[in-house]
Parts: sequence; C-alpha cells; structure tokens
Amino acid sequence: MRTIDATLITNTVKKLCIEANCFLSRDIKNCITKAERNEPWPQAKEILGHIIKNYEIAEQKNQPVCQDTGVACVFLKIGQDVHINGDINEAIHEGVRQGYTEGYLRKSVVADPLNRVNTGDNTPAMIYIDLVPGDKIEITVAPKGFGSENMSQVAMLRPSDGLQGVKEFVKRVVLEAGPNPCPPIVVGVGIGGTFDKAALLAKKALLRPVDEPNQNDFYANLEKELLGEINALGIGPQGFGGKTTALAVNIEYFPTHIAGLPVAVNINCHVTRHKTEVI
Repeated sequence: MRTIDATLITNTVKKLCIEANCFLSRDIKNCITKAERNEPWPQAKEILGHIIKNYEIAEQKNQPVCQDTGVACVFLKIGQDVHINGDINEAIHEGVRQGYTEGYLRKSVVADPLNRVNTGDNTPAMIYIDLVPGDKIEITVAPKGFGSENMSQVAMLRPSDGLQGVKEFVKRVVLEAGPNPCPPIVVGVGIGGTFDKAALLAKKALLRPVDEPNQNDFYANLEKELLGEINALGIGPQGFGGKTTALAVNIEYFPTHIAGLPVAVNINCHVTRHKTEVI
C-alpha cells in the first residue's frame, strides 16, 4: 500500500489547470496544421492560419489559448493500492482554486445554476474517478468551455434506429451547432450504457488523442466515415465555410440494455485542452 498526501494532488491539479489552458497538445496542433495545409477554401485557410498563430502566441507568452478557460473537468484513475492522506475531493478543488487564481485564468463557475452568483475561484471542479490496478494516480485536467458544451446532446434512440440512426443523430447535432462551438471541432461520441453513461463516454472520448483511432476496427471505420460526412457539411472554420468543420470524431462504446440505444455527442472546439500527469 502506497500513501499519497493530498497536497501532492492539489499541486498537480494546480499545475495541470494552468498548462492545459495555455498549451495545446501536440496531436491537436499537428491536426490543425495539416488542415490548414490541405484547406482549399482561401478564407478557411486564412482562419486556420490565425488559429495556429493564436496558439503559438499563447505558448510563447504562457497565456490562455482561449478567453473561456472553462469548467475544470478532472479525471482520475486511482490505483487500488493507493491510500490518500486527506480529502481527495477538497484537494482537487483547492488545486483548481489555486491554478485559476495564480494562473490568471477566467473564473466561470456559478454556485447555483439559477441564482447565478460566481464562486470567484472556478470551483467546484467536475470530478470523475475510476479505480484501477496499481499504486499510482493518473490525473487529467480537461478545461471545458461552454460554447461547445452547450451544443452537446443526448438521445435515447430505439434499437431499431440502428447504425443509421446513430449516424444521423451525430450529424444532426453538428449541423444544429453550426458555428457556435468555434469549429473546427472535435466530436466526442458515446454509444451504449445508460443515459448518463453515454454522456460520460462522449466526454471521455475527447481525451483520446485525435490521431489515435478506436482500437475496434468497426468503430475506427465509423469515426473515419462520420468525419468525412461532417466535413462535407461545409460549415468550415468559425462557420465561414470550408472543408474543415471537424478535426476528428472519437467514439467510445459500452454494453447496454436490450431495449435501448443511448447516444451522446459532446462537442469540443478546436481548443481541445487536456493535460495528464501520473503521481
């Protein structure tokens, strides 16, 4: 049994909050660069160039890539042989509190969804925990902006809707979103489970690098097919037209009930931020 002090979790979350907001991951940057190189529409190509320049400036000046520094979604894979000395939830919230304050990141969380009073420190975080074998903790911080989050949807399809129903739903969600989520987007799709499980699968799908297809060939092919059909919609970068509406479609799936076919689409903008560290 390995003991990890809660302060180490706080310090790690604090660091990841700042880094995730200021530095895009290599897979996203490579994908945007490739899209800019292959984009035939002049205006779309120019916009992608501005996006590249923006994240380069953010890196150079250690400033947020986007003014919406999001809700702090914190994913933890906790080894079963780990004992945490302290309150893990409070440790995470404190890390977010320190990271968003010391990193001069915008505080966007309100304490009550109807009364709308800002908490002033971007807490509480949205915390997701999985227990795994081992004696380490993997922490991923994924700030989620709401221009894209607001465009996400869940549908409880019928089994008879089948594959075609799933594809039509995903494309409809992207089409209805239009320019609102600041395309080019990354489309996370969760299929199966229950109402809430499908939504979590879709959000977790956004954590997978965009250059890593699903390990299941069927779903890898479906990701590729949907990406092509979404880009054929012509929404384009920032909604001004072009062939680059989405950078990737990532699908995660799970067993479900014989009577159901839950599907969730969690959209992310081109600033698909996430940073991971193992302690």
